[in-house]
Amino acid sequence: MFKMSSQIETIVNAYKTLAKIPSVLGGKLSKDGTKATAKWSVRNFDKGRTTKYMHNYVLDTAKEDISVLARSDFGIDVSNELLSAVSPSEAFRAVIREDRDGKDNKKQYMEVWSKNTLVHSVDLSALEVHGDVYTDSELGGLEWSSDETALVYVAEKKLKKSEPYIKRKAEEKNESEANLPKKGEEYIYRQDWGEQLVGRYLSVIVVFRLQNESLTVLQGLPDHWCPGQVRFTPKGDGVVGIALETEPRRLGLIFCTNRPGYIFQLTLDGVLTKISHEGMSVRSPRITPDGGLVWLQRKADGPHHACHELVRWKRDEGTQETLIPIVDTVRVIENGENFYGLYCQALPNPCFSADGKKLVFSTQQQNEVRVYMLDMESHLITDISNKSQPGSTTVLDLKSDVILGVCSNMTSPPQVYAAKLPSSGESIKWVKVSSSVEIPETLAKSKVEYLFLEHEGSQDSVKSFTVLYLSGGERNAPLVVWPHGGPHSGFVNAYSLEAALFNLLGFAAIQINYRGSTGAGDASVRFLPSRAGDADVKDCKLATDEAVRRYLLNDRALCLFGGSHGGFLVTHLSGQYPELYCAVVSRNPVVDVASMVGVTDIPDWCAVEAGFEYTESGPPSDEQLLAMRRCSPLAHVHSVRAPTALMLGNGDRRVPAAQGLVYARRLKANGVKTRIYMYDDNHSLSSLPAEMDNLINSADWLLTHLHKDA
Repeated sequence: MFKMSSQIETIVNAYKTLAKIPSVLGGKLSKDGTKATAKWSVRNFDKGRTTKYMHNYVLDTAKEDISVLARSDFGIDVSNELLSAVSPSEAFRAVIREDRDGKDNKKQYMEVWSKNTLVHSVDLSALEVHGDVYTDSELGGLEWSSDETALVYVAEKKLKKSEPYIKRKAEEKNESEANLPKKGEEYIYRQDWGEQLVGRYLSVIVVFRLQNESLTVLQGLPDHWCPGQVRFTPKGDGVVGIALETEPRRLGLIFCTNRPGYIFQLTLDGVLTKISHEGMSVRSPRITPDGGLVWLQRKADGPHHACHELVRWKRDEGTQETLIPIVDTVRVIENGENFYGLYCQALPNPCFSADGKKLVFSTQQQNEVRVYMLDMESHLITDISNKSQPGSTTVLDLKSDVILGVCSNMTSPPQVYAAKLPSSGESIKWVKVSSSVEIPETLAKSKVEYLFLEHEGSQDSVKSFTVLYLSGGERNAPLVVWPHGGPHSGFVNAYSLEAALFNLLGFAAIQINYRGSTGAGDASVRFLPSRAGDADVKDCKLATDEAVRRYLLNDRALCLFGGSHGGFLVTHLSGQYPELYCAVVSRNPVVDVASMVGVTDIPDWCAVEAGFEYTESGPPSDEQLLAMRRCSPLAHVHSVRAPTALMLGNGDRRVPAAQGLVYARRLKANGVKTRIYMYDDNHSLSSLPAEMDNLINSADWLLTHLHKDA
């Protein structure tokens, strides 16, 4: 019988303890704000995936402060629900469910429930009107019409069947030529939307009518448009949504808010109106109480994620106005607080106050996610985050001026909170709705601090950045240096299992929001392109030095941990500072931008971060390829000394596993201790088997290779 070493056993037990802590996936309020439903998930090792479940809560909103009257005793398993939506009057609940038939074939069903009665159940797969329903956050959605007679959603377009030119078969009788399979087209290449959207090629808008259980694919969009995020117009005579351009090629969508597209309106009989302007990337349309629209937009260029503006379209006038502009550095809002711009990828649904005059949203602001209330007439912005405890607050829902949100920080797992939307000048009071969960004492007593660092004497246009520090407070502790991926994303003070695991194992950790991160103004985001592999590396080195100095950490026990662009940075750091760091774990790292450009789903990333405008037309540029190679960690691989573990996904479309394999071969050739882990997963390595294995082995690798004299 296999017996685990004491070190591995300690790591496994810590991981198992943390894995029992559930996460909040979403939440909804009843239309009067007195009932709340939260959707949770928890890791289920025996099933090899997470279990999703719902809890219900009854709220007393009649008094000045909200109170919780009742909580459901047990969770309701909703793991096979893909999408759900409650009708406006709350008479119906629609669910798109995925299940297996008797032959273990995957099937998708549309169900409509009237309270406790199933009134409609339609096998969507059997009808063959469309392919799989889109359930992702980029294009998916399920919405009711205002009269509750229809639902709208997005699904994969059903293509006509094809067959070989030569195939012996029975003669088709009474088959029209239009229904016959196409010959010789079964091997035509079709480009999908890349990482985590494999098999998503071209979407269609589908209307399900309850009366006769019919499905209609709406017509009227250009063939090169891929629609998504659709909802009915107020009168139910059409839909609005976003449409993405598919020509000259599809570029990866996940985490990329710079893809060209449009806000459109389409009547049910096929009349199309383009609402937004050319050259923009748009997302998250929401219908205003007066029948207009608001949405998020930015220019369709440059970094994959950047600051957005909030735009309103007045239906009667057909005009657009900017409610919140792009913030270049910082803007002072109500109560003298700083506001750094909009970085959320979606607005709450819905997001308007009962009188229709205010809009609520949440977005990253430096080291936290914060909640804001916008007065749509005066354009004044007020911070209404939960300030009773440090950390992040994210809006889940807003009904009848009751806000449902989720709050957490690095030492406190997520909990559901509720609050009443305040009037102008009033303060807000958030009340915890869900029941507390037990957490390890070590984590509960740990401290989180924010570091605001600056390169003194630098001539750079952007000199400052931020760092989150988590520690149990022990002096001489080993340190995990942890830059985020992206690079245009950011760490926030919110609960994460990875950070908690390192904490329980005795590590201090710094999560680095280097220049180029979101949440600190658009100028900071746009500073990094052309400086990747230089400015971001210098920020990580400065953060390392400052953490060691300020917290008296062990400078002989400095470890590197990061994925994607974070993997790019930790491999840079181990090559540029070979005597400083003692161990490295790199997950799906970018190590050679020049070779990645031809195989990734985001070739524009390679060009932009190396300092060039992305184009595939014209002759290839030797200058650009050389610039990509020079900014890559591969340029420093010969200097690496620290033992390095690489965690790779064989289904990674963003940073193909060959990047890590090439790097590992060079490390081994140079005599560096190297280990490769290969997972049946994509870029995120987020499936439960992959997560469990790579986190446990990551922690074991770092602990094993701390310097002997550390």
